[in-house]
Amino acid sequence: MKKISISQRAANTPASAIRKLVPLADDAKKRGIKVYHVNIGNPDLPTPEPILRSIKEFKEPTLEYAPSSGMFSAIKGWQKFYRDKGCNFDLNDIIVTSGGSEGLIFAFFAIADPQDELIVFEPFYTSYAIIAAMGNIKLKPVRTYVKDGFHLPKREVIEKAITGKTRGIVACNPNNPTGTMYTADEVKMLADIALKHNLFIISDETYQEIVFDGKKVLPFSSFKKLHPQLIITDSVSKRFNSCGARVGCVASKNKEVMQVALRFAQSRLSVATVEQLALVPMLENHKAYLEKLKKTYQSRRDTVVRELKKIPGVTAVKPEGAFYIIPKLPIDDSDKFAAFLLTSFSDKKETVMVAPATGFYATKGLGKNEIRIAYVLEEKKLERAMELLGLAIKKYNKI
Repeated sequence: MKKISISQRAANTPASAIRKLVPLADDAKKRGIKVYHVNIGNPDLPTPEPILRSIKEFKEPTLEYAPSSGMFSAIKGWQKFYRDKGCNFDLNDIIVTSGGSEGLIFAFFAIADPQDELIVFEPFYTSYAIIAAMGNIKLKPVRTYVKDGFHLPKREVIEKAITGKTRGIVACNPNNPTGTMYTADEVKMLADIALKHNLFIISDETYQEIVFDGKKVLPFSSFKKLHPQLIITDSVSKRFNSCGARVGCVASKNKEVMQVALRFAQSRLSVATVEQLALVPMLENHKAYLEKLKKTYQSRRDTVVRELKKIPGVTAVKPEGAFYIIPKLPIDDSDKFAAFLLTSFSDKKETVMVAPATGFYATKGLGKNEIRIAYVLEEKKLERAMELLGLAIKKYNKI
């Protein structure tokens, strides 16, 4: 009798680099250890009151299905959000998704067949690898380096990665997991490469307003010639501290892409009704809130960078956006070190949870001496977390 087995696609799908150590953290907590979570981008800031109020004041007698494309008012909210940034989308150019992750799934699957390739800049958001594996899509990694602040390499390096199977370039700006904000010249370079080689750009704009030191992102939507090749994926999770709402969108002026995305959306029926409606007030009126948010994360960034510099052997470049940093540590294996923090180390019954950087690379062997830190805690907690990190490195290297 033939042995029953899962698909090869399922077997090849990697675990999340961000979440795979959760069981070890749970065990540590059961032993009475306090864990400082800097492994995941789950901000500790309160969700804006207009969102919570909208949820509490929902008055409809029945929770009905939303349209597959999204509630009309939610689509209008996203439309205004983009208009405020200078990008004019028609209502049919936007589909509400279950978080930014579903938008990425729609975008990947809309443009790439099995064995097609998408260029990514490693280290990259771990879910890109999971989504690609789900669709038997190949990620073609182009490496960036901590010494360069993870900025993009020269144009010829990127173009060398393009093959006959390349369908698009995935760019997250500001970047998760590095915190890098690509310069205007870098954005222009990617737009020009996409136009020259007739490639799509999937622009992950989850963190686009979270930029520091008075800087501002040049959006890909600024290039009108690029519009037919541009797919934006977005989310309310980080900019409005609403990770659990699971509301995002996919937006493009490419009608064929959006028709396909709608068919994908119909397969999951709809996004949660109440949450879509609850986010509308912030989508329509967000500027003052986001200015305040930037200041909060800039202060947290400065705290983490200052404390990392106190640890011997650590290399870190100050991030320009988002709320992540990938420092290089004097360790031999970030996976073992991250597990060590949760299983074999504590100071005064406290430890810290980090994400090993290996899961943010497609190239095997890279990220072994790097970790990702999400500075989503208040400053005093971040100071303690970095102190614990330094103590743990000393102990780990004595084993």
